[in-house]
Amino acid sequence: MLTGLLTSDYVVCYQISQQNPAIFLGVEQVGKAGNALKQVLETYKISQNQLALALEIDRSMVFRWYHEQVDPAGETIADIVTALQRLNLSAAEEFTQLYLGIKFPREGNLDLPSSQNVDVTILSGLFKKKTNSYKYLFFISLLDILKRRQFDTNNPISFKEIVIEILANAWYPYTYFKLSFGVQDMIAEQLELLQLKITEPILKFVDVDKKILRQTIGEQNLGKALKRIMRYVPFRLIRPFFNAELQGLSTNNDSKVDKDIPLLANENFETYKPLYQFNSTEKKNCDEILIHPKWSDYLQENYSIVRGWAAWHWLQYMQSKNPSVTSISSKIFPPQERESLTKQKNYWKLILQYHEIKCIYSEVKIDPNQISLDHYLPWSFVAHNQLWNLIPTLPNINSSKSDNIPAIQYLDQFIIVQHLGLKISFENMKESQWLKIIESYFSDLKIHDKDDLLNFEILKNAYKSTLNPLISLAKNQGFVTDWRYKDV
Repeated sequence: MLTGLLTSDYVVCYQISQQNPAIFLGVEQVGKAGNALKQVLETYKISQNQLALALEIDRSMVFRWYHEQVDPAGETIADIVTALQRLNLSAAEEFTQLYLGIKFPREGNLDLPSSQNVDVTILSGLFKKKTNSYKYLFFISLLDILKRRQFDTNNPISFKEIVIEILANAWYPYTYFKLSFGVQDMIAEQLELLQLKITEPILKFVDVDKKILRQTIGEQNLGKALKRIMRYVPFRLIRPFFNAELQGLSTNNDSKVDKDIPLLANENFETYKPLYQFNSTEKKNCDEILIHPKWSDYLQENYSIVRGWAAWHWLQYMQSKNPSVTSISSKIFPPQERESLTKQKNYWKLILQYHEIKCIYSEVKIDPNQISLDHYLPWSFVAHNQLWNLIPTLPNINSSKSDNIPAIQYLDQFIIVQHLGLKISFENMKESQWLKIIESYFSDLKIHDKDDLLNFEILKNAYKSTLNPLISLAKNQGFVTDWRYKDV
């Protein structure tokens, strides 16, 4: 499982063999994932549309992977493997074999590359005991910091820097999608305490390194967050490195064990090679960690696989805490950049050439030159730009609606405008072009042919059977579901 593929022209490739489980081969051009996926889909006769449906994404994205135009982000690989497992278990195994050169076990755990210098089996067990999100976010944030520092271990990493990274990584799934981190988790509480002024580079997802978001969080008073988040996790994360020394202590006495960890880590830094040591042997005085050089070398050499492995475990945890949320893998990691709506706007501009459309909320005539597309179900809930969920409106009204879900009074008019768009586009496009553009209507609304799609009653029933349960889910997640436009 690889990650970060869109930020570099190359990816690290590994070959697994019986003699040496992790032979470093070098680099390969981006496109390997698409090539592997293409081979697997063809071999096992899985259509692009079948995979798109299983992933709950637009088929056009699978098309771009298939034709090696872009590689899926590493976090998406976990979802692809899961989808392939549902469609054909052998296909999932062959995909990971072709893509990474490693065997993907049937129980769904990805083996990390072995090492002669560090005990990888301990790293593999970091997430065995978990009651909240801290361990996942701590480790993923540590990886992000190390990569940004180019894996330099000369300078320690402060608890404050780690907390800022943790909150920055948690901000996206919590703020945009209102995801739960677990009933005992304090991350959401700490995010609520922040007074963040979020600017456009963050909202448009061009702040890939989270630089602006981290800076914004860093300007806050983080005293309480530091105390709550760093009270346990830095000490408990590396407990497995000292299992032998801790055997004589009561497993119920976590506080006593935590106090022993800094001394054990510092005194055995060169012998047991824990992931890091602290800047003090007394827990109360610890506020920095220093990564072991051998671990830094391992993480640098295997960064893509380790980051993907951590992302996989993070995804499984979040799925367990948000069982009713769809497409969760697209909601826990921010996209590299918000997808453009140019094609969707061109579609609706074509419709407006042939027929006047009034905004369904304000009943004001829409100017084709000032069109704004509204996500009827907000993007922060569905995490896609499918045409069936987009409706032309006015910029100020779209801004006013924000992430709210319209009141039921607007639904019929929304469907009428959608039907109008389908009818006019069908009459004024080549059928092959039209079928490609409106494919999401078939897959997401569960409509089987174009005649049904152009039938208003069938379309209306399909919309209502699709939207009603989604609106209920959105309400349960805290979205406002009875928004009405007020002309003020």
